[in-house]
Amino acid sequence: MADNKILVFPADLVEKIDGSRGDVSRAEFIEALIDNLVKEKSEHKETVGYVTREELSAFEQDMKQLMKSFLDFFVSYGLELGENGQQIELDKFTSKLQGLQKDLGGDSKSGGKATIKWKNA
Repeated sequence: MADNKILVFPADLVEKIDGSRGDVSRAEFIEALIDNLVKEKSEHKETVGYVTREELSAFEQDMKQLMKSFLDFFVSYGLELGENGQQIELDKFTSKLQGLQKDLGGDSKSGGKATIKWKNA
């Protein structure tokens, strides 16, 4: 014979249980809820993982490649517009980029400097 224990619930919680359980008894309904909750937590623990150093490095390289692709696109787009009467000289473009670097704090004493290597096609 199974041991029976008594749980005391607030009246409003019992009303929620009774309103949601349908034809199932209170005990079966609460047992199903607890089993479902325990199952969800165990499944959630299995999906939590950590990133390896190699995966992080690969992600970093992919992001750098993506940013380079965006930069290549915008530079080529700007050069195409320049052929249509809005010619932007390379020195003027460089000075604009340097001005942006100063605005972003690129001249700080921390020594942070980004460089881009271009491939000639």
